[in-house]
Amino acid sequence: MDIERRDVVILPFAIDRWFGLASLPFGVTARRAMVELHHERFVARFGPWVVDTPLANIASAEVTGPYTWFKVAGPAHLSMQDRGLTFATTDRRGVCLTFREPVPGIDPWGRIRHPGLTVTVAEPERLVELLTAGAGRTSG
Repeated sequence: MDIERRDVVILPFAIDRWFGLASLPFGVTARRAMVELHHERFVARFGPWVVDTPLANIASAEVTGPYTWFKVAGPAHLSMQDRGLTFATTDRRGVCLTFREPVPGIDPWGRIRHPGLTVTVAEPERLVELLTAGAGRTSG
């Protein structure tokens, strides 16, 4: 269930038991794995990793999955093929976002830019719905 505050909607990650244990050594906990939708910003938190970008930078959002467990379990994952970033706490389903302009996320200096991000929120359809309702910014 997402949490709606005055200016922000918080969507927690779906945390499968095994994935939760695999992510724990990297600082990923239920309190540190969430997506926040602010008035004009999208923020995904995954332990020490954060992707923060204007909502207007989101080109598309779609529900995807399932995923290959060993490609997503544990810390944040960087795709060597397209530099996409994955924040995953389950291998079942999530939301794949693409950005108009690539965003920093995996390294603390922001040198590596990501054209896309996958997040395994508990309610992937809800995230897509919220993003789609935001002035037609996304498709999917």
